[in-house]
Amino acid sequence: MAAKRWIDGDETAAEMLSRVSSERPFLLLPPLHRVPLRVGNVVELAGPSSSAKTQILIQAAVNCILPKEWNGVHYGGLERLVMFIDLDCRFDILRLSEMLKHKIMEPNGSMYDHEELFAACMRRFMYVRCYDSLEFLATLKTLHHRLKREKAMHNVNIQLLMIDSIGPFHWVDRGSTFFPLGSHNRKCLSLQSISETVVQEIRKLLVLHPMLVIATKEIVLGNVYGMDEAKQNKYMLEASGVRSITRSSQQLPYREFMPPIWQSLITHKILVRASDDHLLIRPDQENSLYLSEWLLPSLGFQDKFVVKDAGIFIVS
Repeated sequence: MAAKRWIDGDETAAEMLSRVSSERPFLLLPPLHRVPLRVGNVVELAGPSSSAKTQILIQAAVNCILPKEWNGVHYGGLERLVMFIDLDCRFDILRLSEMLKHKIMEPNGSMYDHEELFAACMRRFMYVRCYDSLEFLATLKTLHHRLKREKAMHNVNIQLLMIDSIGPFHWVDRGSTFFPLGSHNRKCLSLQSISETVVQEIRKLLVLHPMLVIATKEIVLGNVYGMDEAKQNKYMLEASGVRSITRSSQQLPYREFMPPIWQSLITHKILVRASDDHLLIRPDQENSLYLSEWLLPSLGFQDKFVVKDAGIFIVS
């Protein structure tokens, strides 16, 4: 009987092919294009304020919700679902709409007669805004059921879970004193317990809905508390518990504030920041220049990129 169950299997050939294809490594658009990523990976996009972190998320989301082909026109998208959890509460849906329209118009020259495609893409983008840690936890705990409904409705899997950004409630939670809720038998809420629950719920979601997770994190670059560089990096490593892909010591150019339990979830880490330089587009127009660097795994070089209305472009 056991042999018969093994032969019969628990999925059809179509389901198997869909699962295998979704688990294959894939490349995202710049500046996330240097390392092949696969479902189950958790990418942390760290950078100071105004370093194009959300723009990178929007470009990845647009590429994900666009179809590979529509009415004979090639768009090169993944045609998958995206869940965007906004913890900063500053997400601009008009920017997503603008970039999506630019991508649709690239091969067509206009949006004429492509409203249906635009609407289909927007339906694959799911958005949730959370105002505190309790709302964030509630969202994660109920996300499985929502994703299950959306998958049945659209007949496609989710590809990206985006969190923008992971740290806005950290200092509030750290400075607050939490008490047990309702009963002495229930665990009280604290910064540590919240972080542990967030990581636990994300791990559960990755088992039930294999997907790529990208989380932004706002940091402060430079020396901290006047320490010299060597002591600063040693302190940051001890505080964060972060380990490089080679398990050797990794020097970070910023102080790590997220708990070690969160760092244990991270499989890839990218640092982005604004450059002091500008790219001259026209005599009367300059574009801000940004830098991106893979810290985990460490690639040893930086990419330069600019943000335009049509998206992000690498500058050679």
